[in-house]
Amino acid sequence: MSKRIAVEEGLTQVRDMLQNNGYEVVRLDPSQMREAAAIVISGGDKNVMGIETIQTGAPVINAEGLTAEEVFSQVNRSVGA
Repeated sequence: MSKRIAVEEGLTQVRDMLQNNGYEVVRLDPSQMREAAAIVISGGDKNVMGIETIQTGAPVINAEGLTAEEVFSQVNRSVGA
């Protein structure tokens, strides 16, 4: 399974944590999200860029109120790492 994770802009600590642990982190845009193993959003707008209408099959992780470590743990569980 792909280790590509789409991360919403502004989640710098989450992006860094994922990259430092072997994940490929890509921008949260429709072309990148289709190939992502998981998607991380800030939670401020749960329908970022129409995400609810994009068919990815990837789990969406809401980072609102979570530390970078907690998001990392959820990504690992979601992608079976």
